[in-house]
Amino acid sequence: MTTGAVTESFPESSEPLLPTKRRWEGEDGGGDEAAFHEFNGASFAGAVFNLSTTIVGAGIMALPATMKVLGLVPGLVMIVLAAFLTDASVELLMRFSRVVGAPSYGAVMGDAFGDVLSGTSSGGEHHYGVLEGWFGTHWWNGRFFVLLVTTLGVFTPLACFKRVDSLSYTSAISVALAVVFVVITAGIAIVKLIRGQIPMPKLFPAVPDLASVWELFTAVPVLVTAYVCHYNVHPIHNELKESSQIKPIVHTSLALCSTVYITTSFFGYLLFGESTLAD
Repeated sequence: MTTGAVTESFPESSEPLLPTKRRWEGEDGGGDEAAFHEFNGASFAGAVFNLSTTIVGAGIMALPATMKVLGLVPGLVMIVLAAFLTDASVELLMRFSRVVGAPSYGAVMGDAFGDVLSGTSSGGEHHYGVLEGWFGTHWWNGRFFVLLVTTLGVFTPLACFKRVDSLSYTSAISVALAVVFVVITAGIAIVKLIRGQIPMPKLFPAVPDLASVWELFTAVPVLVTAYVCHYNVHPIHNELKESSQIKPIVHTSLALCSTVYITTSFFGYLLFGESTLAD
């Protein structure tokens, strides 16, 4: 009679920062689980919040401007279409990952395109000057000090967690803040609409000349990048207790984010109309 320890990993025990789970197997191969479990699988809700936080970012502020360019009807249709395309692309990504046994987004790209080294860097600032406007100009609300405190006090502790599932609570807060933003925007717009202070919004784009047609394409980058989450699908999938849950998790996250996007775009453009800025 022999009893051995079998280590399961998601998907290989040699992969760094991937959770492992150990069970003991007896002679009958029944697999009585040992008392020790490093990780027992991420929850469905936690995975949804983590993926939704990956999707919803600062780009949410630019969506009302796409309604200004495209009009409400085509703009909202494009948001829904982008969600369906994202769902299809994630499905293809995970299907290909299973075929080649790739545990990460980088491994999939490496198998598909080979060893390639490339990079892009982009940056932007939003809420610029808010603290100075509230409290005046001081050393403690300058850009350098605010970034330093945010990096050391917020980003660094969050980056030290070993598992993505450990971020589920902060991700839930992030999604909740996005919902609060939507509720406030919708509330103000509805009040102004009841008071008759909002004019009829543009339903379809005006294309009097060829230049106006080309202007419609300025909304494409915003819509294409609105649902970017592919690089985080693998870490979330690797931590699931049941790998088959990834599909409903993606569907739920996309439905949640689409609702936030549609509501923000509609009420944001309704509130500001043709005065809507790009940010």
